Amino acid sequence: MPVILGIESSCDETSASVCVDGHILSNVIANQTVHEAFGGVVPELASRVHQQNIIPAVHKAIIDAKVSKKDINAVAFTRGPGLLGSLLVGTSFAKSFALGLNIPLIDVNHMQAHILAHFIDDPKPKFPFLCLTVSGGHTQIVKVNDYFDMELIGQTTDDAAGEAFDKAAKMLGLPYPGGPLIDKYAKLGNPKAYQFPEPQIPGLDFSFSGLKTAFLYFVRDKQKVNPSFLEEHMADVCASIQHRIVTVLINKVKKAVKETGIDQVAIAGGVSANSGLRDALLEAEKKWKWKVFIPKFEYCTDNAAMIAIAGYHKYLKGEFVGQEVSPLARWSV
Repeated sequence: MPVILGIESSCDETSASVCVDGHILSNVIANQTVHEAFGGVVPELASRVHQQNIIPAVHKAIIDAKVSKKDINAVAFTRGPGLLGSLLVGTSFAKSFALGLNIPLIDVNHMQAHILAHFIDDPKPKFPFLCLTVSGGHTQIVKVNDYFDMELIGQTTDDAAGEAFDKAAKMLGLPYPGGPLIDKYAKLGNPKAYQFPEPQIPGLDFSFSGLKTAFLYFVRDKQKVNPSFLEEHMADVCASIQHRIVTVLINKVKKAVKETGIDQVAIAGGVSANSGLRDALLEAEKKWKWKVFIPKFEYCTDNAAMIAIAGYHKYLKGEFVGQEVSPLARWSV
């Protein structure tokens, strides 16, 4: 029964997880609040906080899993994509840990790991399936043929969906991270109160820059007429912009299902925690007879459980890397 230690440090969450024979026994996530004052992630600060958090996170993950360091058969770590300084902390720790125990190293693609989080719990999708990966840095439609055989068939040409949520929140004066706050207000509002344009991008690619600009002008013009507009209509505005972002995503997935003939659809990444997107996908399942897979909330945002499960499947294949490995800021799925 292979015991895999997973380490995640690609952005602003330091996480460690222990996977035993494909079962996640612990998943420790240390969040960083230092970025809230700046309205976004500051890479240098993220790296420093990772250095503070990584040893306590790994220690707690091992204790929670009720294993010892000597039981660990391999260390899986996020090699990329992500912030280079943050990745360097996780990579360096993983290399040192593996060297000290004389065990193999497994490099994991962060975006592949988000998709493979669906293999932590039942029900698990069957190959092939489509996965919409949506986060602050990525918006992709991926055709998943096997655990590590993935084909990118659609992606954003500019902003990611999570970025669109956060920037819209900033325009509304909401604190960082604003995406979850838009979701919170949206539950109280009318999603059809205000109409925003749907980007007309050919194929399966996305674009959110035009929508972001339209929203900026909408807020500006409304506040000119009524300075208290946002205070009075915050719920309806949040519901309307969320509805448009979600419909953009769902419409592209619908097109991908039609083009590929694959009706198994999964979502992954931080934005997959958005209640509007989750509800829309469940509605699509009923309407179009898709088979939908939605991850638990704890596996939506960056976490080491997904790194550990990806590492477990690489371990079974005997895919290891040497001590010369270095992190990659960019790494295609």
